[in-house]
Amino acid sequence: MILKFWGVRGSIPSPGPNTVKYGGNTLCLELRLPDQERLIIFDAGSGIRELGDSLSADNGNKGCLNADIFLTHTHLDHILGLPFFAPIHNPGTRLKIYGPVTCEEDPLEEVIGGQLSYRYFPIRQHELGADIEYIDLMEGKYNLGRGITLIAKYLNHPLLALGYRVEYRDKVLCTAYDTEPFYNVFCTDTSDASFDEILASEGSRAAREENRRMEEFFKDADLLIHDGQYTQSEYENAKRGWGHSPIEYVVEAAKRAKVKRLAICHHDPLRTDCQLDELSQVYVNEEYAGGMKVFFAREGQEVEI
Repeated sequence: MILKFWGVRGSIPSPGPNTVKYGGNTLCLELRLPDQERLIIFDAGSGIRELGDSLSADNGNKGCLNADIFLTHTHLDHILGLPFFAPIHNPGTRLKIYGPVTCEEDPLEEVIGGQLSYRYFPIRQHELGADIEYIDLMEGKYNLGRGITLIAKYLNHPLLALGYRVEYRDKVLCTAYDTEPFYNVFCTDTSDASFDEILASEGSRAAREENRRMEEFFKDADLLIHDGQYTQSEYENAKRGWGHSPIEYVVEAAKRAKVKRLAICHHDPLRTDCQLDELSQVYVNEEYAGGMKVFFAREGQEVEI
């Protein structure tokens, strides 16, 4: 498997002179299985525009292809690039777009198609050239055919989001971004009038269990692509509950799960190249990571799995 990063930024595209090295496009990952010419795309952030242009060029400007797009969730920074994905406007393109089932009444097709209306975009969904099939996903195990297994896992984010584990020929790729550690949502202050011992105990137990399940989800991964938008101090100071992870926690969790390589992504839109370089000096060393290889993902970077 060959993984290429087309977008690694979180929350909102952040182009400019301070994000040239790591990139300012929001999440989009390209996974290739060369031995069967299979293309899998994770998320349709602004990075998918350049991916589409590259695919169009490779196909003689026809832009026609067969691909599976797995959306982690439908927050704007993960879908805003889809209308600008060149192959979607070509009749020869066949796409399957997968995404999590939410508690909302609108199906995935309408959630995605909402931005393809005259109110937001000059081309409406029914005017697209591509043949698109929308598939709702829940947490579980799926057979994608020809030896590819996909496991979807619910994450901890303000909107229902999925992490994906792809298993193929004894190799494992995992995505776990737009998530934060599970924590006890009940009051634990015994002096507080709202304190309930049973609820506090159950909340702590549930958080521990979900964090254990998360580590089991990416256990022994050859490559784990994980949210690391904040440092621990930033997270504890004001970011708890925003749905993104502190880097220090991620490294420790990946070590416990015996991950081989850890790619930190979903970089904060305010984080400059210089700041990411400074963080790399702290976290990208085998002594800190216990021998595990850690790197901060960059646009255009390719990793062979």
